[in-house]
Amino acid sequence: MAASTPILIQHALLLNPSQPISPRVLPLSAIDSQLFLRFTIEYLLIYNLPSVSDPSAVSSTFRSALSELLILYYPLSGRVTEKPDGSGLEVVCRSQGVLFVEAVSDFYTAADFDRPPRSVAEWRGLLSFSVEDVLDGSPPLVVQLTWLKDGALAVGVGFNHCICDGIGSAEFLNSFAELVVGRLGRVAELKPIPVWDRHLLTPQPPPRLSHRRSPTPEFQRVPDLCRFMSRFVDEPLVPTSVTFGKIHLTRLKSLAHSTRCPGEAAFTAFEVLAAHIWRSWARSLKLPPNQTLKLLFSVNVRKRIKPNLPAGYYGNAFVLGCAQTTAGELAEKKLGHIAGLVKQAKERVGDEHVKHVTELVSESRVSPDSVGVLILSQWSRLGLEKVDFGMGRPVHVGPVCCDRYCILLPVFNQTDAVKVMVAVPKSAVDKYESMVRNVAT
Repeated sequence: MAASTPILIQHALLLNPSQPISPRVLPLSAIDSQLFLRFTIEYLLIYNLPSVSDPSAVSSTFRSALSELLILYYPLSGRVTEKPDGSGLEVVCRSQGVLFVEAVSDFYTAADFDRPPRSVAEWRGLLSFSVEDVLDGSPPLVVQLTWLKDGALAVGVGFNHCICDGIGSAEFLNSFAELVVGRLGRVAELKPIPVWDRHLLTPQPPPRLSHRRSPTPEFQRVPDLCRFMSRFVDEPLVPTSVTFGKIHLTRLKSLAHSTRCPGEAAFTAFEVLAAHIWRSWARSLKLPPNQTLKLLFSVNVRKRIKPNLPAGYYGNAFVLGCAQTTAGELAEKKLGHIAGLVKQAKERVGDEHVKHVTELVSESRVSPDSVGVLILSQWSRLGLEKVDFGMGRPVHVGPVCCDRYCILLPVFNQTDAVKVMVAVPKSAVDKYESMVRNVAT
């Protein structure tokens, strides 16, 4: 591996909508403009293919479908920038183009993605154009096709998170696949039609500064009693991957229900698994008992606000749920108690809460702190496992880089299973994997 580059870039070009789009400037919402969303969502999908005689023809079909899809998703071919008055972000749409990259690898095969990467950035080359600053004029959308050693295809896709959330980006990818395969005769047949309408998550009128709102828990800072972040900066992070099948999830739910508070409603699989991961992660780090810890996770608000957001809204339509306790309680309390904290955090998110957060982020540049925080993202329910470019469903769905953010992923051919990927400090990895695989206590 050290002797040669695992990925060889063959072509890179900017693609524009296949029909002219008149220049315009589109405002992003207050939710879109948050500081903590100024990064790229990076997906990696692996497809096992029969022998492909003409990869260039496949690439050509991808390019044509992408250009057609950009007729309706033209903001993705614009550029994200600050509004002149500094009140948020906007997209300048002049068909500047999305980046389309074609590459080959004589190193990786589809089977290599059955394991976690050896390092956080081992698979970086499968989406080689890495955007460090989403406001620097880079394309909001990057697509890379990489043909692997065994004929499999890696599809790397990067979305500027300021323009779309997980649900919106997954809808885009499924529409992209429909056009590649030809299941849609033309882009106008897409359902749902993508909707901009970013004013729906921007306060109308903007909040008066004399009525500043108190920060919600996810934005409140907590004391750092243990140089928390140094664990993730000074130590190497080791990627981990653990799959929970239906039997394991059923056991966890039974354990959580047997230890829940009297009268508490039944838990969902997400609440129980999130609690189990959080508790295992916290215990493995050996933190001081009085260190405050938070579990942050996105809560889709499309149907939690009144009126509901329209179908096809692909902007950021989530707020952060925040479960909070101490390292000592996470170590001592039963799973049912921790799952209850996650459930309560979800249930706090209603119409009034979303309005409060929208006004809060509109009037100030609040952002979640990193101290004591585990961020969990649920990709397993986005529909990424259904993205079929005519090659069957992906045998692997995951992030390009496995970092300290925990991601729940779908598992190929196992509809009830969930794969958990997260990178943890080297000194904690053995204990974390031992604890997270133990679903009996």
